[in-house]
Amino acid sequence: MTQQFRRQSHNTGIPASEGLKAGRIGRHLRPISMLLITVAGLALSASALAQAPVPKAGAHGVAVTDQQMADYRRKLAEFEAAQQNFNEQANPYWTLIADKRKSRNAKRSAGQPIVPDDYVLTQPPQYTGPGKPVAPSLPATAVPPKTIPVVADFLLNAQQQFQFVPTRPATEIDFKKAYVRVASAAGLTKEQAVRIYAFESGGNGKYDVQAGLEFDRPGAKAISTALGYNQLLTTNSVELLAEQGDQFLKTLRNRAAQMTGPQKAALERKIAILQTMIDFTRTVADEWSLHEQLGTTPKGLGIHALNLDVDVGPLLQTQKLMNSVIFDKRKGHTAPLTAAELEMMNLTGDGNGFDMVSMPQDLRPKVPTSNFFSRGGYERNSIARKHNVVSALLSGTDAKMDQEVLLRGAKDMAAAFGSREESVSK
Repeated sequence: MTQQFRRQSHNTGIPASEGLKAGRIGRHLRPISMLLITVAGLALSASALAQAPVPKAGAHGVAVTDQQMADYRRKLAEFEAAQQNFNEQANPYWTLIADKRKSRNAKRSAGQPIVPDDYVLTQPPQYTGPGKPVAPSLPATAVPPKTIPVVADFLLNAQQQFQFVPTRPATEIDFKKAYVRVASAAGLTKEQAVRIYAFESGGNGKYDVQAGLEFDRPGAKAISTALGYNQLLTTNSVELLAEQGDQFLKTLRNRAAQMTGPQKAALERKIAILQTMIDFTRTVADEWSLHEQLGTTPKGLGIHALNLDVDVGPLLQTQKLMNSVIFDKRKGHTAPLTAAELEMMNLTGDGNGFDMVSMPQDLRPKVPTSNFFSRGGYERNSIARKHNVVSALLSGTDAKMDQEVLLRGAKDMAAAFGSREESVSK
C-alpha cells in the first residue's frame, strides 16, 4: 500500500494593534482637559501606527511583512546551500550507479561473469538538510493538486473514443475465475499469481482496484493509474496492445469460433474494437516513453478500460507477468522464479529485476537496492529505501505477501486455482 503526504500550511494573519483604553474621566474635569486628553490620545495612536510594520500585498492578495520575507529568504538560502552540498555528493554516486549498470549489461551480453565489484556496494547519500521553505506570498493551496484519472474516466473515454463498454463480471469471483483460467494456461503458478495479487492489490482488491483506492477510506484519492490485480499503468495497457495485440486477437477469435448466436456476435464486435485500439497503439515507435505519452491521451485512457473487461482484462493482467517470465528464461535463468522474484521484475522492470534475481545468494545481503533504480525512482520508492539491500527487499516483499495472502480476496483466488486444477485433472 502506498501513501502520499501533502504539505499543509496555515496562513497566520498579522495581529491587530490594541488601542489604548481610556480610563473613566470624572465629572470634575473641565471641558478643556477633556480636549487635551483627546488630542494626546490621537497623537499616541498615530505614533504607534507609524512605527508598526506595514504589510505588503503579495501574490494572491496575501499580506506579507518585511520580516516574513527576510525570514523566508534566509531559510531559502539555507535550503539551497544544503541542496548544493548534497548534490555534490549524490551526483557522482548516481553517475557511478548508471555506469556500473551499463558495464554489467555489457558483461552479460559477452557471457562474462558478474562479480561484486560490478555493483556499487555503498548506500546512497541521504539528504538531512532543511526542507524547501514556502514563500509567505504563495500559500500551499494556491497550486491545485494534479488530477489523476480514475475508473470513471477510463470508462467515459472508452465509450467516447471507441464506442466500447467493457463486459463487466456478474460477481468478483467470476473475474477471478476468468483470470485464473488465463494465468494457469499461460504458465503462471498458483504461488506466483496469488502472492503477487495479494502484494499488488492489498490482499482483497477487486478487479477494478486502483492504486490509492485499495481501501474504503474517507478522502482517499488515486495516486496513479495502476489498475487491476497486477496494477497495470495506462502505459502498460498501451504497450501490451502494441506488442502482443495480435496474440490477444487470436485468442478471442478462437473463442468466437466456438460460439453461436448473440454471444458470438458480441465478441466479434469486441474483437473489431480491439483491432482499432491496437492500430492506435502502433501509430508510434515501440518505445516506453512514446507509449507513456499515448497513455495520457483520451484514446489511451479509453484503452485502459480493457482491464475491466472480463474477456480482455485477464489477458492483459496475465501477459504483464508472463513477459517477465519469458524475459527471465530468454536470459538463461533456469530456476523457477519465486513470487517475490517475479514481483521484483514487475516492480523495477525486466532488466533491473533480472539483475536482482540472477544474483548469487551470498551477494544479495551486500548489494544496495539503489543499483537497480534511477535516482528519482529510488528517492520516490519508500520500500526500496527501507529494505536497502537485495536480500532485505526480497524478504520484505515475501513478508508482506505472507500477511496479505490471508485476506479474503487472496483466498478466493487460491480457491479458484484449486477448482481449476481439479477440473483439469478429471
